[in-house]
Amino acid sequence: MSAMPKFEPILRGRSHVYYGGAWQRANSGREMEITSPATGQALGIVAEGDATDVDRAVAAAKAAFPAWRDMPARQRAELLREAGRIIRTNVEELTLIDALDSGNPAKGMRYDVMLTAEYFDYFAGLILELKGHTLPLGPGTLNYTTKEPFGVVARIAAFNHPTLFVCGRVAAPLAAGNCVVVKPAEQTPISAIRIAELLGPLFPPGVLNFVTGGREVGAALVAHRDVSKVALIGSIAAGRAVMRAAADTLKSLTLELGGKNAFVACEDADPKAVAAAMVRGMNFTSVAGQSCGSLSRVYLHEAIAAKVEAALPEAMADLKVGLPMDPDATVGSLSTVQQFDKTMDYIAIGKAEGARLIAGGNALRDGAFAKGYFVEPTVFAGVTDDMRLAREEVFGPILSLLTWRDEADVLARVNALDVGLTAAVWTKDIDRGHRIASRMEAGYVWINDVSTHEIGMPFGGFKQSGFGKEEAFEELLGYTREKNIHLKFKM
Repeated sequence: MSAMPKFEPILRGRSHVYYGGAWQRANSGREMEITSPATGQALGIVAEGDATDVDRAVAAAKAAFPAWRDMPARQRAELLREAGRIIRTNVEELTLIDALDSGNPAKGMRYDVMLTAEYFDYFAGLILELKGHTLPLGPGTLNYTTKEPFGVVARIAAFNHPTLFVCGRVAAPLAAGNCVVVKPAEQTPISAIRIAELLGPLFPPGVLNFVTGGREVGAALVAHRDVSKVALIGSIAAGRAVMRAAADTLKSLTLELGGKNAFVACEDADPKAVAAAMVRGMNFTSVAGQSCGSLSRVYLHEAIAAKVEAALPEAMADLKVGLPMDPDATVGSLSTVQQFDKTMDYIAIGKAEGARLIAGGNALRDGAFAKGYFVEPTVFAGVTDDMRLAREEVFGPILSLLTWRDEADVLARVNALDVGLTAAVWTKDIDRGHRIASRMEAGYVWINDVSTHEIGMPFGGFKQSGFGKEEAFEELLGYTREKNIHLKFKM
């Protein structure tokens, strides 16, 4: 990684929100001080917006919508490609901001920023694919469909991937012709401020808007009568709250929510390969296990369980907890004190319930880690399905190992929970791999792989892990509504 610019506290903080193509003083006058969860360093001041700011931002987006909708598709595509170029040009700065703001290693955050730029290119290239179709009803009639944007779309972002979720996830709605109001996570809003500075002037005023703040901002966006669609990345509890609030106006929703994702290793799988995949699939690196897609519930066949456990120390040897700007760090801090406390509580719960702690389990609070929320990558074995470690999402660096013997039984156990975002199966028997994958109640399943995300592969969950797809053409379609037009003409 090339040298990064020195971060100056407060430089990228603003006590304003951004809408209508300009920085506006927040109605409440309140501000939030943002500090790094890894170092305690002051990073900046951001405005604490409220419902009035949301009203104004939505009004600006609504006013901008007709011209943005009617802009020729190729011109919209050109603007999106330019947005991708701007993000790439500022990759080092955005990486630095995200690393300090989230506590994650810079290497992982740099990947997020580059992926964000790729999303703009990808959806720019798909704009002309928003096609309708015709129905052959016979002479004297023409029946056809069109894909039209919703109007004003709200995006509510999670804290674990700041630039990716704040910026990358606006590419599809903008490509479809919508105007967007973004609420960054209140824990990690600094990159959103910089993105508003970088991309705001690129788009016509009101097309792209940002309102920082807490729950009041999110609630106001979801309830607003002029917001036609809401997309949320967050917890299951947050998803339920959004659905309840959106019911009064019957909004369209895309929800990417939490999971307690299962990894099934069959008896013919290589134990060393499984151990390495478990570590990668848990997402210990880049986000310290704070990922809704983490494979935190691993079912090892009894025939290989002991060998996998024996291979685990080698698989975890390259995990190094470190500060965000440490080039050798692979595991960062938790993003909030609440996540730190929750993780430590679950480590205590695992011990109390009788699970065997076989790796990690400690908070790191000395030396360079004294002001941060660092927890060692942690693994429990001997976990059973009735334990909380097997049923509840921790959203932290805790991996739980269970065992199985019968295929039908393990599938029933995998599918017993009310969530289903991701899953994985490892086996040398390709027929068995497809059979198990087809029976897993999850929206995104790997066979002999973990954690791989490529643009074009639709990502989204089943059951209470949400609905709607992102990262693919399906995301673009999700920001359109289909209209049927029927014409009767004289012959």
